[in-house]
Order: sequence, then structure tokens, then C-alpha cells
Amino acid sequence: MKLVHIVFTLIITTVLFSCSSKDAEEESVVENLVVTSVSGFSGNEETQSVSVISNLDWSVSSDSNWITTTPSSGTNSGAIAISVETNPTYNDRSGTVTVSGGTMSRDVAITQAAAEETNGTLDPNKTPSENFDLSTWNLSIPEDQGNGTATTISVSQINNNYENSSYFYTAADGGMVFKCPVDGYKTSENTSYTRVELREMLRGTNTSISTQGVNGNNWVFGTAPIADINAAAGYDGEMNATLAVNHVTTTGSNSHVGRVIIGQIHANDDEPIRIYYRKLQNNALGSIYFAHEPTDGNGAEQWYEMIGSRSNSASNPADGIALNEVFSYRIKVVGDDLTVTIIREGKPDVVETVNMVNSGFNVGGQYMYFKAGVYQGNNSGDDDDYVQATFYALEKTHTTN
Repeated sequence: MKLVHIVFTLIITTVLFSCSSKDAEEESVVENLVVTSVSGFSGNEETQSVSVISNLDWSVSSDSNWITTTPSSGTNSGAIAISVETNPTYNDRSGTVTVSGGTMSRDVAITQAAAEETNGTLDPNKTPSENFDLSTWNLSIPEDQGNGTATTISVSQINNNYENSSYFYTAADGGMVFKCPVDGYKTSENTSYTRVELREMLRGTNTSISTQGVNGNNWVFGTAPIADINAAAGYDGEMNATLAVNHVTTTGSNSHVGRVIIGQIHANDDEPIRIYYRKLQNNALGSIYFAHEPTDGNGAEQWYEMIGSRSNSASNPADGIALNEVFSYRIKVVGDDLTVTIIREGKPDVVETVNMVNSGFNVGGQYMYFKAGVYQGNNSGDDDDYVQATFYALEKTHTTN
């Protein structure tokens, strides 16, 4: 009996030890991944941190191009900085950051408030970026940047309270002034005209995204191939501006004098729209017209007169717009339809729609960006002759995926 008892005890001890060793082994490989949450982000550029409590190697991903994370991976416990770009829209938006390790993943919900709408009051003591949302614009001015071409003021620079008393500054009434002389450096060898003009930069301050191409910096028409719609920062678009043209050129050739471009959609190489204001010397009022430029092989440039005439010898337009008179324009694209609206207080809107189905912009590889400001229409006038406009509102939106 003693022998049986001893053998039984050994068996039980062996089983218990084996189970204990197995349990210990299982406990040592139990995966652990805990990620803390974040509070809602404001509509401005902002960074918050989350903690990772883990015994794993892990990686981080995001489903939205306006969210960036640092670092992109880690081991065991650590921290992740989650940054959001300034929200350019007047709608709340949301996204997800995912932390994955082993067989586990944890989602962090990201919500960002809409951009703050201004109350319509512009402060003459503030810089343009303090009065206007310039978080997705850069600026070209006709000064040499060192290589014989015009200087670009980056998104970061312009939003760091940039002003330039010669070209871009806040007016006494709080408006945003664009002033451009005839003489100066141009943006490239392909243009003959100077400009002080904003260029839409949907990438904001994320300079890892190229300025050109169907990507997170530009948008496409809603009739573009689905692959382009998915790759772009958005599709279709609307830009609304309120402004007054303060001065136009009075010297130069008959075909140049008095004209200035105040808004555009620019594509790869062509311009689906350029809006012109033009006032001739002997006229008290100015005209509004625009050009639609199809891509190569898709027809000649088309011109549309909305108020008055674009003629070099036009008579005073009876319903024209005077210098320093405030008016608004709206450029809206939905699919292949381009609609331009001129809005004035106390007068009916003037509307023109162009069907662009055969203009070549709805094919793969064509990308768009808005431009606003003053783009000279005169390169033959006196060097110090100039155009100037003051903007009182500038807003834009796109449809996003």
C-alpha cells in the first residue's frame, strides 16, 4: 500500500507541476494592447497625445489624410502624438487612428470641429490670415526668390501673420488688399504677366504631398475617373468671394489697358475659368467677363460676357461696376457644369453656365485648384502702373470622400 501511495503522489505532483508550467507559459504570452482616447479637436491645427500600454510590437495607421501620427510604430508601452490639420470647411469631420499589434487592434476615434465662421467683422489691426481663413492657400508675389522667378509665400508663412506693404496687407477697413505692378518677376517662363494671387493648397502644411498631380493637394471634377476621385483631396468645388477692384492700369496697349483677373480655376496646363474685371479709361464703369480654356485638342478658348463688353473700345456699360464698388462672384463646378454668378446688392444676380463635357477635364490625370487675388492682364504698361483689389470675404468648399 505504501508503494501505491508513493506512486500516486508522484503522479499527482507531476500533473500539477506540468499544469503549473503550462499555465505560466500561457500567462507569459498573453497579448496586451490598451490605447487611451483623445478629446475632440478644435477646428484649428492641433496635436494631442495618447498612451499605449502593451507588451507587443505595434504600428499606427489613419484613414484620413488630415490626420498624422508620430511615431508610426513602436514596441511595448509608449505614446503617440496625433495631429490634425486646420479644418477648411464649416462642417465637423471625423476619422480613425488604428493601433495594431499581434492579433489585436485598437481604434481611436478622432473628431474635429468645423472652421469658425466669422461674424463679418474685419479688424484693420489684424493681418490677413487673422481676418480670413488662409489655412489652405499660399501666395505669389512678384519679387525674385533667387532664381529669377516670383516668390511663393508658403501656407506656413502666410498663416504666421504675413504682410507685405507693397503687395499684400490689411486695409483701413479690414479688407485683404492685393496690389500688383506691371513690372516684376513671374511665376514661370510660361507666363508673361505678374500676379499677387492666392493658390489653393488643400494639403495645408503637409509638404510631403506634391503641389502637382491628382493627390491630396488638389481636386478633380466629379466626372473624373473614380480612381482620380479617390486619390484627390476632393471633387467638384465652389468658391465665393466678395471684393472691390480699387485700381486698374491706365497705360499700355489698347488690348491690355484696364483689365485684371480676379479669380480662377487652374488645371494642369489650362484654365477652366478666368474671371476678368475691365474698366477702360474713358468709362466710369467696368465690365465682367470670363474665359473658358479647354485642354489641347478640345477646341478654342471660349469667352462669356456677363456685364458689359470685353471689347477694347467698349462704351460705358450701363449696368457696369465702378472702381471701389463692392460685389461678389461665385464659381461652382458640379460634374461637367461650370456656373458663374455675379452678385450685387439690390440687383438681380447675373448667371452663366458652361457645359464642359467636351473640354477635356473629365479624363484621368486632370487636377484642379482655385486661385484668387489679382493677376495682371497688362504687360505693356508703365512699370509702376498697377492693379489693386480688396477682398472682404473668401470661402471655398469641395465634396470629400
